[in-house]
Amino acid sequence: MMTTTRWCAPLFLLALFWAHPSAFQTAGGQRSQPSDVELAISGDSGTPPRFAVPAFVAAAPDVEDAAKVLGEVLWDDLAFEREFYLIPRDTYASVPAARTADQVPFAAWRELGADGVIFGTVQRMGGNLRIEVRLLNIRTRQSVFAREYSGPSANPRGLAHAVADELHLQQRALRGVARTRLAFTSDRNREKVAGTTENRDVKEVYFADYDGANPRRLTVDRQLNITPVWAPDARAIAYTSYRRGFPDLYIMRPFDGTSTNPTAGKGSNFLPAFSPDGKRLAFMSSRDGNPEIYVMNVDGSAVRRLTNHPANDATPTWSPTGTEIAFTSDRTGSPQIFITSAEGTGSARRISTNESYADRPTWSAAPFNEIAFAARTGPGFDIKIYDIASGQTRQITFGEGSNESPAFAPNGRHLAFTSTRAGKVQVFTVARDGKDLRQITRDGNNYTPSWSN
Repeated sequence: MMTTTRWCAPLFLLALFWAHPSAFQTAGGQRSQPSDVELAISGDSGTPPRFAVPAFVAAAPDVEDAAKVLGEVLWDDLAFEREFYLIPRDTYASVPAARTADQVPFAAWRELGADGVIFGTVQRMGGNLRIEVRLLNIRTRQSVFAREYSGPSANPRGLAHAVADELHLQQRALRGVARTRLAFTSDRNREKVAGTTENRDVKEVYFADYDGANPRRLTVDRQLNITPVWAPDARAIAYTSYRRGFPDLYIMRPFDGTSTNPTAGKGSNFLPAFSPDGKRLAFMSSRDGNPEIYVMNVDGSAVRRLTNHPANDATPTWSPTGTEIAFTSDRTGSPQIFITSAEGTGSARRISTNESYADRPTWSAAPFNEIAFAARTGPGFDIKIYDIASGQTRQITFGEGSNESPAFAPNGRHLAFTSTRAGKVQVFTVARDGKDLRQITRDGNNYTPSWSN
């Protein structure tokens, strides 16, 4: 039977700082636009459009800091997907300031090379901020995007993230990741494991905004809590914990304040992975004496053994359709990546055919349908990506530190991974083409990232 306990989260986690997308409501929705207005702004000769994102206009002195944050975070969010060229903020001084959209100096922005400018205002409404945002086409001088939002005054970043995602959707039909989160394990609190004579550092589960801002601690066990993974609805995190002295699986639901233990101490259980529909978990267990891949419902029922081999099978990851599972196995002598049916039928096929050592596969969402993994490339590891359709593998990191534990963003365009290139183990993100590397964590050592929807 699955056991359920109350999980006591600090109050700031429950509403103010979690900033789930539903926390930021569009007030008034999209304003009506003339039917002959072309909504998508294009650049010259097929180049990306050039956008300017000045600081938002503050309605009163008490929101000036928020206005600055809104402009800066929105600029960064739009730059992350590389769909637009973002005109550097330090060039904006030559453009006269405007207090209203009607005062925007279109000629000055055009001289700066802008195709579009995002004009925003912010005011305080009780405990909330209310912002109005317009994307203005410099050539036509028309508004092609108009929204109003409200959200907690303590988190203007969340409002900027909402704007960025909607702009990407409207302008590029792209699902952005500005409102997504990265979960990971960290020893940054520098505590020691309680109740043991061993001098072991605690590892707790944290999560942060996709860019590393607003890190928050989720577990407080003073034990080893590792390998967190998000549920598809981004409202639950499954992870492995040693809180009872052995590894077992737990599912934390911060909005409900509950934690469940679906495996209920039956064997040693590791490395959970949610199915795409969120109804099942794949995981590794030694309950039958050998590390194998199992599948069960999230409530712990209908446990089914998926692999059956004397070698070690570990680190499952689901295909986007939920019909297949990739995993690591040393059945050919060294750890390699295999794919098998999620129903356990047929034989597993190896995809890492040219690697001496491959581990930690992660399957991307559609439309890319790729599997990233860590491959040994000398004394350390690098991230490689296997394309299902072509059967080709490409490498996206090249020996700067040891690079491991890749995790795809929900739109498949980016990867989070860990690397020792900065000294300690830190989380980085990179585009799927190997460009735009960014360091996400900096405090302590940080491991096994997972990217939310």
